[in-house]
Amino acid sequence: MRRFGMYVLLTAIALVFVGPFLILLSAGLKPAGQAVFSFPPDVVPRPPVLDWVKEAWTAIPFPRYLLNSVLYVAAMVPAYVLVSALAAYPLARLRFRGRNLIFLAILSTMFLPGEVMLIPRFLVVSQLGMADTYAGVILPGLLSAFGIFLLRQTFAGVPREIVDAARTDGCHELRIFWHVMLPAARPTLAILGIFGFISVWNSFIWPLVVLKDSGKYPIALGIAYLAGITGTDVRTLAAGTIISIIPVVVVFMLMQRHVLEGMRGAVKG
Repeated sequence: MRRFGMYVLLTAIALVFVGPFLILLSAGLKPAGQAVFSFPPDVVPRPPVLDWVKEAWTAIPFPRYLLNSVLYVAAMVPAYVLVSALAAYPLARLRFRGRNLIFLAILSTMFLPGEVMLIPRFLVVSQLGMADTYAGVILPGLLSAFGIFLLRQTFAGVPREIVDAARTDGCHELRIFWHVMLPAARPTLAILGIFGFISVWNSFIWPLVVLKDSGKYPIALGIAYLAGITGTDVRTLAAGTIISIIPVVVVFMLMQRHVLEGMRGAVKG
């Protein structure tokens, strides 16, 4: 009975999180004659139709926005992970004056709202001539205090004996970083990549600030553009939203086992 009660509780919690997604999916597949909003919620389309998916796909340049998001992810996520690792390694394993102060300064930026940095970041990007460019969207997102913190904890947890053995074999710091630290931090790198992918794919505020050309919009801005076009057409907007989140769901399902492994390693470190 205790196990049964636990399953009932977990099912109820899962429905709280999954329920809005099911309602969204239902709204994007319901025929025109079936009400979208009803109480109790009617989440079974009768019959399911793809008309709204086709309309959302053609109402805006959906393929272009998806391609832009893929470009941003492909350019930003690997560089984001690598830059975080390069910054975290000396903070975790090297001894130099001011190391803890530098780490605290980086860590303090995690407590600042992202909106606070929009104006100075935009001014810097404009002065460098990168406003309304792909580079203006990509470069400011390559450094993350969260990524540095997570990898520093992981690198600090690698046994010193392994590093000393590598130095005894004649490895320099860069080789230790590449052949010892990165393989040891593989689960953390995976979870950082997942978080980076989700963050880049859902990025909205910064691209909205720095971009003027709608042809460079990521998919999140494309959905906002679709909402402005469709107005009160909930079905088309729901269908477009479903299309935009499918890649995130697929990537997370493929990489979900690394989430717990990475978080466990970071907490232990």
